[in-house]
Amino acid sequence: MVNAATDSATAGSATSDARIPDIPVLDEDPYSLGNLSNPYPFMSRLRAAGPAAWLRQYGVPAFGRDAEVREILEDYRTFISGAGVGSVNIHHNPPLRKPGILEVDPPLHTRMRSAMDGVITPRRLRPRRKDFSTYAKNVIDEILSTDDGEFDAARLSEQYVLRVFGDAVGIPREGRAENLLVQGAANFATFGPQNEIAKRWIDESAGTYDWVLANCAREVLDPSGMGAQLWEFADSGEISPEEATLLVRALLSAGLDTTIFAITNTLNTLARHPEQYAKVHADPRLVRFAIDESLRLESPFYAFYRTTSKDTILSGVEIPAETKVLVFPGSANRDENRWGDDADIYRFDRDSSGHLTFGMGIHQCVGQPISRMEMDAFLSAFVTRIARLEPTGPTEPLVHTTLQSYATVPLKAHAA
Repeated sequence: MVNAATDSATAGSATSDARIPDIPVLDEDPYSLGNLSNPYPFMSRLRAAGPAAWLRQYGVPAFGRDAEVREILEDYRTFISGAGVGSVNIHHNPPLRKPGILEVDPPLHTRMRSAMDGVITPRRLRPRRKDFSTYAKNVIDEILSTDDGEFDAARLSEQYVLRVFGDAVGIPREGRAENLLVQGAANFATFGPQNEIAKRWIDESAGTYDWVLANCAREVLDPSGMGAQLWEFADSGEISPEEATLLVRALLSAGLDTTIFAITNTLNTLARHPEQYAKVHADPRLVRFAIDESLRLESPFYAFYRTTSKDTILSGVEIPAETKVLVFPGSANRDENRWGDDADIYRFDRDSSGHLTFGMGIHQCVGQPISRMEMDAFLSAFVTRIARLEPTGPTEPLVHTTLQSYATVPLKAHAA
């Protein structure tokens, strides 16, 4: 078992086979091994095609420019999430299990989101910053204690986030590495087509969904963690016990996988832009700008779906009701019309705060505050202790249908 979308992932899409007229057709597969390994050339071709392009292989309109992706994400009434964020319309192919917060619309979404927002508040998060920073210093000490200072940024990010975020949620430490990472990857693999790449992630996750669900139960969670705090909303009757379990699971998705990839991507980008690293080392207060520019340039999210609730027109494109639309936030983040001719360049003196990596509107990532705190605590400690960062070999891409990062990033740290 993986998640609600998986149960009907191979049942087919409710999107019509009839092509939307008057938009360009792209015959290439955005989910091919080549495009997933290096998505940016495809994204550039998607933007160049126009406001929308028809993906013949999947029978859906795809959107890669900032204006259209932003409007789709903000207009939650027209472009709904409740029909599923994958290619299957779960209104017509009901899942076996109750969908989580990512796949519900108001008013249920409002109620569930209120519970999450009640836990992820500045007042509740602020005391956790010290633990995040302390453990960040510990893992950096481990790097500096080696003879050569070499490390894999992907493994380091996993080690750090699994520890600090797992502790913050209150989920048991034993079994985290074996279950949380592969379950998260399998969960996100349901957002795209069920090709061989997605199936590999899902097959690898066998048994992990049951482990995660069992460890989201009230009696297992640390009473001081955010997971237990979510259960308080079940006590007050604001959410049901079933929804409390689902929200703890959603919390794990909100602050784990994408945070790991965001830290990995940022370290990789800084290592390949030594002049930018020198600036942030000289003034660690610039860390938050370096993070935002990395989130813009290398979004951990590749693509996902919304569904039209009615006939609509977007940038002159007529889209019938019940149409699945595919959005590429990472492409929107590199849109030259939004970010300028140097949109493919890492430069954190630009204002990157309007990027779409965390989404937009009511479905904007609920875990963004804690994710940002994790990233800031780690990278602030890192750039303070490490004077220079250099690549020691080629990166290996993480080939996934929804997530975008690296499986391996070999780097060398030089102590300050």
